[in-house]
Amino acid sequence: MVSKNGNQLSRSATHLIHRAGQCATDIFLVEARASGLTPRQFAVLMTVAEEEGVTQTDLVERTGIDRSTLADIVARLLGRGLIQRRRAKEDARAYAIKLTAQGWKDLRDAEPGAAAADSRILGALPPAKRQEFLESLNLIVTAVRK
Repeated sequence: MVSKNGNQLSRSATHLIHRAGQCATDIFLVEARASGLTPRQFAVLMTVAEEEGVTQTDLVERTGIDRSTLADIVARLLGRGLIQRRRAKEDARAYAIKLTAQGWKDLRDAEPGAAAADSRILGALPPAKRQEFLESLNLIVTAVRK
């Protein structure tokens, strides 16, 4: 049912999550501008830093980035010399990803901007609601991944 006063979108979880994601990306790009990384590139580098040798398939599962987009991100990070890719020992069809020295440096350099972006985003909420908000987002992500 379409509302005459235009409030329908203000009650649409799908729309609001999408808009919040756009806002978060915009804030990240401003705060972490010096790093030259996008939020998705940052997420990939963070995931690889947490588990060096992770495969591209594992990155898809851990980050939620679809395969084709992840392949493009990996290609860009390879081109910038931030990661290296080798055939995985366990499965010669898969690639294991590791950060290069430059990748570690760029990740460290981007972390303050990423933290500032998170602070700006969470700063829109009253302090008492911030942890609950993060837990709610995690519940949604976990429920959808099952």
